Amino acid sequence: MGSSENNKDTSSSDGISLNRAEWQSWLEELERRREAALAMGGPERVEKYMHSRGKLTARERLLRLFDPGSFVELGSLVGSEEDIPADAFVCGHGHIKGRLAFAGAEDFTVLGGSIGSGGTAKRYRIAELAGQEGVPLVMMLEGAGHRLTDTGGSRAPNDLLALGDLGGKVPMVCLIMGASAGHSAITAPLSDFTIMTSYGSMFTGGPPLVRAATGEEVTKEELGGIDVCAKVAGTVHNVAETDEDALEMACKYLSYMPQNCRSFAPRYESNDTGPRFCEELLDIIPPNDRRPYDMHQVVTCLTDEGAFFEFQPDYGQSLICGLAHMGGEAVAIVANNPSHLAGALDSPAAIKGEEFLEVISNFGHPVIFLADNPGVMAGTQAEKSGILRWGGRMFRAQRRMPNPKVQVTLRKAFGFGAVTMGQNPFDHQTMTFSLPTVNMAAMPADSGGRSAKLDEETQAQVEADQRAGPYRQANRLGCDEVVDPRELRNALLAAVELCVARRGYR
Repeated sequence: MGSSENNKDTSSSDGISLNRAEWQSWLEELERRREAALAMGGPERVEKYMHSRGKLTARERLLRLFDPGSFVELGSLVGSEEDIPADAFVCGHGHIKGRLAFAGAEDFTVLGGSIGSGGTAKRYRIAELAGQEGVPLVMMLEGAGHRLTDTGGSRAPNDLLALGDLGGKVPMVCLIMGASAGHSAITAPLSDFTIMTSYGSMFTGGPPLVRAATGEEVTKEELGGIDVCAKVAGTVHNVAETDEDALEMACKYLSYMPQNCRSFAPRYESNDTGPRFCEELLDIIPPNDRRPYDMHQVVTCLTDEGAFFEFQPDYGQSLICGLAHMGGEAVAIVANNPSHLAGALDSPAAIKGEEFLEVISNFGHPVIFLADNPGVMAGTQAEKSGILRWGGRMFRAQRRMPNPKVQVTLRKAFGFGAVTMGQNPFDHQTMTFSLPTVNMAAMPADSGGRSAKLDEETQAQVEADQRAGPYRQANRLGCDEVVDPRELRNALLAAVELCVARRGYR
């Protein structure tokens, strides 16, 4: 009888009104906590540390990254018990150009963006979910590293473990959008692609820590600004002027990538996906292999219009690495650049090439090698920089990757310089091409002959053989075809079509 009466009461209009009234205080408390999280460090800190410096807040960065209206926050109430909005780390998922991704952004307006136990759990959680659901992860850094006042001693999972596990499974992008130190900064080398803004910096320990530990007086820029990270150390891949530029670059990079290692990059339709002749290559490429030219012009000509995205342009400049579309399909480009060191492979170039190939090997892009180099760099400085080690590591990355390979020799390729650029017999290339002026051997005839102390007649014969071009090689099917430069794009489009056709076939 009592139960029936209770049911009758709650179904009546008076009962419903009572329930709604009782909900009010609970909903008000939820709204209060949500508003506190949205306020971040408060309007004064937002203006002082972000807007007055031309920077976006953590939340603005996420809303700018994701398609309008698609951001869904995760863990917004972490830190609410301690009055630390979102525990200085805002994260969630949404769509980037229509495709799902997870992202997190350190909030510098809250305790300098430092990492507490709640933030660590959130960082771990989004990395875990990105791997579990098979979607990319974007991390935006501007923070002081581990929060010294957070001494709870929790055995919660370390977020770096999740990032380490995630490598090779889904694309990972890191943006350095201010000063990033310590634990936070380690996110960058664990990512596939790292962008730094012009006002960014990154280091294991900031200037105060360096001063205390070594007595060295140094600025953030001298310690880990863009000149150090992008040009000298190579710890950053690309530089963007502003927050907005960095976010646009991240979206651009992801547009060339699949969602995960079990899928493929989307096709990109444009007005330039079909065959065309490249007459301008006759003006760009000198037949004389001692004359320099800029390989960027060749890449631009061969790829779909406006489709080349360069990876690490300020580091190891004798090698060009990047992503592009050819015939609408996403491909990777690895090319020697004769305008720097004659295209010779030095240690920074080999380090760049190895890392790029290792990342791409996880995601299935066809890789197009454009070889034009006199070999690996020689000399005492090159040896001290570890050229044998790094050249060998690049070769190993190239040899081990399961991706389809297309190899082109444009003018010259000697010795180990040729080997690192995919010019190896029985190396499973989909296609190999040579231009008619190719000069190729174990080493250049002039210097090699002098080193071997050849007599005058033998020296002349060796030089004549090298000047004979690729036809002796082609006669033995050392390459699949000798190509007129004007026909090279069309030959590559046909090769890429073969690469794409074999997807899923093992």
